[in-house]
This record gives sequence, structure tokens and C-alpha cells, in this order.
Amino acid sequence: MNRIDATFKNLKKEKKKAFVPYITAGDPDMAATEKIVSALAKAGADIIELGIPFSDPLADGPTIQRAVERSLKSGCKVKRVFSLVKKIRKKTQVPLVFMTYYNILFNYGLSRFIKDAKCAGADGVIVPDLPMEESGELKSIADKAGFHLILLAAPTTPPGRFKKIASLSKGFVYYVSLTGVTGARAKLSGILKKDVRRMRKLTKKPVCVGFGISGAKQAKDISGAADGIIIGSAIIKVIEENLGNKRAMIEKIEKFARSIAKAVHG
Repeated sequence: MNRIDATFKNLKKEKKKAFVPYITAGDPDMAATEKIVSALAKAGADIIELGIPFSDPLADGPTIQRAVERSLKSGCKVKRVFSLVKKIRKKTQVPLVFMTYYNILFNYGLSRFIKDAKCAGADGVIVPDLPMEESGELKSIADKAGFHLILLAAPTTPPGRFKKIASLSKGFVYYVSLTGVTGARAKLSGILKKDVRRMRKLTKKPVCVGFGISGAKQAKDISGAADGIIIGSAIIKVIEENLGNKRAMIEKIEKFARSIAKAVHG
């Protein structure tokens, strides 16, 4: 069984929701990323998203864009990310999901990417700029490898389309909480929870909410309606604010992540 499926199965038994942090691989460097992943796992992360940097990140707001720039400057490449995952796998079995853009996969080679990612120890991939209608080839390759292609839905997604997205998505459905790019928000839509509950009635697969969630209070509130909470920009802000002191960076990330895990797990 894929680690993502096993995780949600266990969380359901324990009546808990998933805490899914996102970081950009290679930000500020690969050694730091390895330590950050370990800190997130220790703090209670259920699934960890690793961004593979791309020079034109269409769905990412300024915080993650700066993380991508730092990662690329540090020399982050796809093969180095795979090597990193192999190292991480020696320390933890927390599910690891890549988030990247289709250009990265296309240039690497779809079959080769899925094969190498699976061999490294990753469990799935999210491709924000890959629409459902064009996901067939990648999904076929991923399904045969037992590797999960996770699709996205948005507040503007009609119920009929959401059903199709959910039927194709593996592991969970990534529900984007707002229209626009990533980035921590002080306030989220007042009807977000209502929308998430409505979408959850259309599928038996877990629905995880991302984009804009900035702290424990929001995470706790939204986890009441969703199956999982995804937080990226708020964590990357901690990285950005502590670039000159990596030890403090790791400690503060773990402390922040622990507060989110506690809020989400209840």
C-alpha cells in the first residue's frame, strides 16, 4: 500500500486529520532541507510536500518564489532532490510528495521521473499546471508504478468537475482554498468550510485544504471541515527570517510545526 493511503487509513482510525507541511527542496540548501524534513516529521507531520524548483512557478506567491530562487541559486536539481529523498528515507517513513511543474517532468521524461522518484522513496506528485484533461499519460505511468498523482480543485470548480477530478486523483484531493497564488493570509473565505464540506460529500477520498493557511488557529478551524491541512508559505517565512542562523531556523520550524500538528490532530 502507498504510504499516503496507509497514513490516511491510520488517521481515520484515530479520528485525526492530516498535517501536511510544504517546503522547497534546496532552500536554503540541501543539507538544511534534510534537517528541516526531519524536524517536521519529529513535530508530527503526517505527509511532507517537497517542492522541486522551477524558474516560472505560476501558482506560487512571493514567499515561495523567493524560496525557489534561493533553491536554484544553491544548485538544486531534480537528481539532487532524488538523492535527498534517499537520505531522508533512512531516517523516516513519513510520506513524501513532490510538488513541481509539468515542464520539469516533461524535460526529465515522464516515465523516467516516476521510476526514479519511486526508487528514491517518494510517494506521489502534485503538478499545479497540469489540467485534468491532459493528465492521462502521466496518470497511467504513475498508476502502474503505484505512485500517486494528486490533482487540484478550486472554489470555482463545479461539482460535476470536482467528481471527475476526485475520481482521477490518488491519495487525496488538493483543495485550493482561494483563487490566486500561494501565501499566508490573515483571513480566509467565510464560506470555505461550507465549500469543503460540500465537496467532501462528492468523494470518499480525503480532501486536504491548502493555500493561505497561516497559523494554528486557522488550521484547527479548517481541519474541522477537511481531512487535512496544507501549510507552506508560513513555514518558508520561518526559513527566510532565520537564514543567518540555521540552528535557530530548525528549532523554530519544529516549534511552529508542532503547534500546527497539535491544532490539526486535536
